[in-house]
Amino acid sequence: MRKRLIQVFGFLISTLGWLFVLCTVAMDFWRISQIGGQGGSFIIKVAWYWSNLWKDCFTDSTAVTNCRDFPVLWSVTPYVQGVRGLLMCGLTLGFFAAILCFLGMECTYLGGDELSKDKMLFAGAVFHFAGGVSDIAAYCLYINRVARNTFAVNLAPGLLRYDLGPPIFLGLVGSFLILLGALFYAATVLRVLLSKSQVVYTYGGGTYMDPRTRGRSMYTGYSRPNRLYGTYYGSRRSSGSKIAKLSATIPERFSERDAFV
Repeated sequence: MRKRLIQVFGFLISTLGWLFVLCTVAMDFWRISQIGGQGGSFIIKVAWYWSNLWKDCFTDSTAVTNCRDFPVLWSVTPYVQGVRGLLMCGLTLGFFAAILCFLGMECTYLGGDELSKDKMLFAGAVFHFAGGVSDIAAYCLYINRVARNTFAVNLAPGLLRYDLGPPIFLGLVGSFLILLGALFYAATVLRVLLSKSQVVYTYGGGTYMDPRTRGRSMYTGYSRPNRLYGTYYGSRRSSGSKIAKLSATIPERFSERDAFV
């Protein structure tokens, strides 16, 4: 029950963070510059210059807005193009991650057996983490460009000092929610995936290692005993086979065949 609750909570916060990032792509006021009134007073505003990822706009005191759309794809300012690309990569990874996590959650009846669902959920967590890092990189790139002009000592003529708008902060919150959801996903399955130990079999003088067996020998079909019981022998199929001290076993896991011995 605890595992299901953690997975459901991770799905909700990661999906909510992905929606936050998606909304910021279409939002206005990524950066804002305000111009004061008569005499340079900043109490009464008369104009606002603002931009997003798609256009530059000017709004006067009568709420009339005039905008200039950015030119074609290959003519956009390089840093804006980089922010767009990083956000698109992050959103695409997050979309596929949400599908994988939904199929891999324990409370759903899709995705196959338990091991397959755990692997699927872990893959979705990795996708979410990569998408969240890509989103954070996009916002940091935009913040760096705005901050360089804002804190410049000598600003070139024609350039304005901009402030950061609400979409930046909303996007950062969404990115951290995505990363937090990915950690919740990984916490529920990482221990299961890493708990599979390697088993060493001795057969005819050679050694065979199988990392995926779950208490069943390749040659005999018997469960792996605990070290407490010493060396385990016995095989009706081959008199020369011998299973020597097996490591990291789970004594309470028995095969179906041992129930009738």
